[in-house]
Amino acid sequence: MASLLNPYLSFDGDARQAMEFYKEVFGGELRLNTFGDAGQPGAEGSDKIMHGMLTTAEGLTLMGADMPPGMEHAPGNNFAVSLSGEDEGTLRGYWDKLSGGGSVSVPLEKQMWGDVFGMCTDRFGIPWMVNINQPGD
Repeated sequence: MASLLNPYLSFDGDARQAMEFYKEVFGGELRLNTFGDAGQPGAEGSDKIMHGMLTTAEGLTLMGADMPPGMEHAPGNNFAVSLSGEDEGTLRGYWDKLSGGGSVSVPLEKQMWGDVFGMCTDRFGIPWMVNINQPGD
């Protein structure tokens, strides 16, 4: 198996809802394992997600989990998840779903470098960048 580079997102108790939302956006197969599945059934937070992984036929991989009990969730602004490619219809569909219920900081429109680009934060507080590559002149 080749090495993967993909985002891994931490959530404050709503990883299941977030990962199910991303499955609605991207499709694919979602596997969720709780802390209870890992040998802590009945413990506080045993229903929270210890590890979630979404994989799609298009080759996208997204992982996420709830913070373990006793660890503080500290969202930051030092990351974003980037989606890019040439399939404008697919990428615009992702944009519409991701930005729905969230906030748009840069509208999805043609930029000075020639591509269509936008930035939004989804309803779970995760920042996204979408870049639709435009063919050269």
